Amino acid sequence: MSAEAKPLSGLRVLVPRGGTWGDLVSKALRRQGAHTVIAPLVDFAHTSEEEKLVEALKQLEAGHFDWMTATSSTVADVLTHHNAVIPPETRVAVVGEATAVAFRDAGYHVTRTPERENSTHALLEEWEEIDRGERLRVLTLRSDVAVPVLTQGLIGRGHDVTQVLAFRTVGVPASVHIREDIDSGRINALLVASAKIAEQVAEQFPRLPADTLVACVGDNAVEAAAVLGLPVEADEPSHPLHPQKRALIETVESVIDQSDMLD
Repeated sequence: MSAEAKPLSGLRVLVPRGGTWGDLVSKALRRQGAHTVIAPLVDFAHTSEEEKLVEALKQLEAGHFDWMTATSSTVADVLTHHNAVIPPETRVAVVGEATAVAFRDAGYHVTRTPERENSTHALLEEWEEIDRGERLRVLTLRSDVAVPVLTQGLIGRGHDVTQVLAFRTVGVPASVHIREDIDSGRINALLVASAKIAEQVAEQFPRLPADTLVACVGDNAVEAAAVLGLPVEADEPSHPLHPQKRALIETVESVIDQSDMLD
């Protein structure tokens, strides 16, 4: 595919998260012709449930859980920070390519990922062990802003679920250089991959140029952007930038489960 034929040619995209997530998203966007700038607008801090987390990780190492789950690559960082041990007999279900890569890079095994699509709902549909009638002990680790879709799905099936907020999501100020590039239109597309990122975009860049493309990935991000008044005119199919916006969103969704902000 020539540079001219690539759907994102001409876009300079702000990727608002770093780490494995940012690397995977950036690589996928560049394959479609975009130039990417990784500039985290969110980061992760210690959980408000630290004692509960430490106790759960002790139980994990002791083999108390049949399964553990994660839908964020940051969970791998949390496990590594605590020198957590996942015994071979405890199976691990994760959602999202970034999550699977982060777990394997950290030396943790992954038993199951959804095959149909990178989504929590697909995992629940494909996870045959949770529908066999056996009551499983499951540890679910998530962020403070995640919607507990997976946890609720497991509880609804009658399993014994220990849910822990493994980390908090906090805003990060963009550098002066990044703010200047956005104000000038040099960065002409912003990727909004969660409600928290939408909040940061609205707060840090209140006067976006009229032709800056704001692409929201995931229902939570879309809803937050609407409430915050972010410019999303290119959502309309008749808008000249709509094809690029759709290509941007679809490229991100091909590697990430709606910003891995679901449980």
